[in-house]
Amino acid sequence: MTSDAYARTLREIFAHVDYSRNRQHSYNAETYNLHRMRELVRRMGDPQDAFPSVHIAGSKGKGSTSAMTTAILQAAGYRTGLYTSPHLHTFRERLRIDGQLIPRERLVALWEEARPVVESLPGTTTFEIITLLAFMHFARPPVDWAVLEVGLGGRLDATNVISPAACAITALSLEHTDLLGDNIADIAAEKAGVIKPGAPVVTGPQPPAAMEVIRRTAREVGAPLILVGEDWRWDIREQTPAGLWLDIFGPDSTITDVEIPLTGAHQAINATVAVALVSALKPRGVSLTPQIIRSGLARTFWPGRLEVLSQQPVIVLDSAHNRDSATRLKNALGTFGKRRIILLFGVSGDKDIEGLLEILGTEARSIILTRSFHPRAADPLRLEVTAREIFPDKEIIATPDAAIGLDRALALADSDDLILVTGSIFVVAAVREAWAALHPQAFPPDDWVHFSEPIDGQFTPMLPKEKP
Repeated sequence: MTSDAYARTLREIFAHVDYSRNRQHSYNAETYNLHRMRELVRRMGDPQDAFPSVHIAGSKGKGSTSAMTTAILQAAGYRTGLYTSPHLHTFRERLRIDGQLIPRERLVALWEEARPVVESLPGTTTFEIITLLAFMHFARPPVDWAVLEVGLGGRLDATNVISPAACAITALSLEHTDLLGDNIADIAAEKAGVIKPGAPVVTGPQPPAAMEVIRRTAREVGAPLILVGEDWRWDIREQTPAGLWLDIFGPDSTITDVEIPLTGAHQAINATVAVALVSALKPRGVSLTPQIIRSGLARTFWPGRLEVLSQQPVIVLDSAHNRDSATRLKNALGTFGKRRIILLFGVSGDKDIEGLLEILGTEARSIILTRSFHPRAADPLRLEVTAREIFPDKEIIATPDAAIGLDRALALADSDDLILVTGSIFVVAAVREAWAALHPQAFPPDDWVHFSEPIDGQFTPMLPKEKP
């Protein structure tokens, strides 16, 4: 199979309605509904019923929690599928089994099989198609477990056609307020839509209004509620730029000396949610020991989250894109010691640009504004206007793309400075790729950056040559 077939497949998938690129639609049961998705899977033989699954929703931390949950299940010996979105470098990240990217020829074959059904249902969205392909990939042959991350919200998300053995809701905060609601209770109601009758639901610590909604929903549908912060607790022993050491305490188990290769106090909470979620699967025959949990968490791979690319200067990447995640990121920077900060910032145009800049730019010596390839990326010149209004006395530079922004940051930085790259997962991806072009040895051979798929201005994946 040539790369042409794979590139054509992606073009055809992304040619459908893609709300991740175009938000000119209301979030309601007419626009985002499960009727079409249910019909899609029905016509394809309900592949989502071929394997047991867990479902993870949340505003922040759902990706990290999904990765840690998967790592624990793999360490326990289970063949495990993981479905996440969006991707950093290659579409193939979204559909993985035991950490392996979906093979290109496999994706092409699945799409060729699904395409007639997709084309028979007008209005099918890109995310619905990708979700269907994930179900098909995990069903043939069936994985032992699948970990499915919600795309947007929960109640009306395409993934919500599954009947999970358990689900989790990570930290909730104001996000996608134009779609999910402008208050935390409304957002919690959307997220709590993943809770299913009889299936345990694990929740991380939440704002009171959100917790009230989750408690009520769990009670109404008869789902056992497991509270991280009460039923499960954590104690951070040490936090370093390389990760965390912590102890995790459950109702009937204690896991000490847990190492996580992700840093930031919030990752301790995510790890505890993951452990509580997998532990809730014991009635389904999942066998766990403290050593299995330690082994899994220590091997978690989830790049672009407080990731350190360089030491001189220190280059830190993080995908913070709302006020809550920006505050967590700012707090975590203390782990790197007292350093002058150069902020390299790019963000989607629908985000809280002013709020993010106020939190992340206050401590920065210089602010470099840039953009990613994504069609919703804010124009750096627009960002510059906002930044100068907030910080009239700071050095502020607008650059046309992330690679040039990184060059400017490196030119400004002394060896003991810290370059902070954040605001968008797509900017993080672009900087990782720019750094890999300069220092390919900085990444292990199986890092996704080596499988990057260049894209053109139409957000169409293009592959000029074969890659492994």
